[in-house]
Amino acid sequence: MACALLLAGACSQQAGVAGVSAESPVTAPPAVSPTGATPVVTATIPERGPSGQAESDTTPSGRIEAPEGGKPVKVPPPKLSAHTYTFPVQGCRVSYQRRLLVLPKTTIWAGKGCAFVAPVSGVVDEVNTANRWLPSTDAGPDREGRFVTIIGDDGVRYLGGHLDSVADGIRPGVRVGGGQLLGRVGTSGNARSTGPNLYFAISWKTGSRYWWVRRGMVNPWSYLDSWLSGNRTLSPREETLALRARVGETPRCTVQCSAKKKPVEPREEPEREEPPVVITLTPS
Repeated sequence: MACALLLAGACSQQAGVAGVSAESPVTAPPAVSPTGATPVVTATIPERGPSGQAESDTTPSGRIEAPEGGKPVKVPPPKLSAHTYTFPVQGCRVSYQRRLLVLPKTTIWAGKGCAFVAPVSGVVDEVNTANRWLPSTDAGPDREGRFVTIIGDDGVRYLGGHLDSVADGIRPGVRVGGGQLLGRVGTSGNARSTGPNLYFAISWKTGSRYWWVRRGMVNPWSYLDSWLSGNRTLSPREETLALRARVGETPRCTVQCSAKKKPVEPREEPEREEPPVVITLTPS
């Protein structure tokens, strides 16, 4: 009789999904533990929409919408060295070349009088306040006109040439901080026929007689790009020291080494007096 009642009860339920009643929510039958205690366990099956998808998984419009994102987080550039650099021209609009022309240096175009500053903390190495360049000779040591070089705390030498003037107090041996004024942009040296600009070069310390080293050994524009765009810790130290180890501290000059020979002005010969012509008249 009990079996008949159980079967009748089972037959009276409507068929659902996978043997579960279509009427939801339903409660699963309790499981009996081995100890005989009967824990209360329930499971709720969400109702399905017309498409068969659970209604809790969809928005009222039937589409899944992503949550609104927050504002982008600004991540500072990575610290690439222990040194902090500054773009060598401050307070003015600038442009510069990003390719090798004659020498591994660059021309930073800026207005006359713009500030040339130390790109990194260091010690002043050479200072030239006289503009000795002449187009007739185009002597190599004089091409940069008025210039200042410093030896940075990173061991690298930096040159700024074609200056209109050198800042007061800037002399060899003086310690300067990064961003300190060294001079003003101008047209001295062989820039006198161009617009004002800063001749900027990277090399290593040598004696003044090896002037061709100070005028540039390492391409500077990738470092200028970095310092200008905000990554102020990109250092030329590694590249500079590696090149010095490869070519030596005082490599031979190979480009624009000879000055023009000074033209010899023709000597004027003194005028010679012609001997007087004596005419003898023979009396007739």
